[in-house]
Amino acid sequence: MRALWSSHPARRYAQGFSKGGSALAEEVPVALVYDGTTLAVMMASPGDLEDFATGFALTEGLVRNLDDITGLEIVDQGAGLEARVWLVPGAASRLAGRQRGMIGPVGCGLCGIDSLAQALRVLPHAPEGARLSPRAPAQAMAALTAAQPLQDATRAAHAAGFWHPERGLVCLREDIGRHNALDKLAGALARTGLDPASGALVITSRLSVDLVQKAAMIGATVLIGASAATALAVSEAEAAGLTLISRARGETYELHTHPDRIDAKDIQ
Repeated sequence: MRALWSSHPARRYAQGFSKGGSALAEEVPVALVYDGTTLAVMMASPGDLEDFATGFALTEGLVRNLDDITGLEIVDQGAGLEARVWLVPGAASRLAGRQRGMIGPVGCGLCGIDSLAQALRVLPHAPEGARLSPRAPAQAMAALTAAQPLQDATRAAHAAGFWHPERGLVCLREDIGRHNALDKLAGALARTGLDPASGALVITSRLSVDLVQKAAMIGATVLIGASAATALAVSEAEAAGLTLISRARGETYELHTHPDRIDAKDIQ
């Protein structure tokens, strides 16, 4: 396994220069290869790649569940890493439908998608899911912020976590890319048998439409973000039955869609 960060010399300026060191997050190309076909090459943090490959397959609709995956291995190619996944017969048609054709930078969620139909796909409708207290979104974000070793070391990483109303933050994944972090979390939830509908997904970023799509594809019911949502993200969350909460900072947040999952009498 490769290190997630490394120390590098730097000249620090604070009313004059001084020599010092800086912990920098590692960034490597990761090829996501399914049945011998490279579907995407993403710039990512080189950790939790089994979760990444699994989660990407789930959030992109390549597989329906873990039973569709027959094998998985991570191969270090020197210049980058390959996550090789083998699928059950019949999955090839879904591969063709989501074929991507370019390298995705860390901020990219829809890179390589070559049609409007692929970009704005039909999403499954969210199940009923758990009900949360009015303070739960703030509690979830606070727990996520306090549990990010890569971000603490480098100040250059996003995190995605799963918060349970009775157990607190039970799973967390970090990556230099916010979409990668959510894919890694999706894979971790599937591989550990945690039901996304039993709590809330919480992420340290803005809420764009691709994050809503990924959340809906794994059966999540609540998605909480630290920053603002886009108008399209709100529209797609409403249509998919997903509770979308943005700007969760301190004790405040904005509740955009499906407020019935927040157990409060004063919501109008």
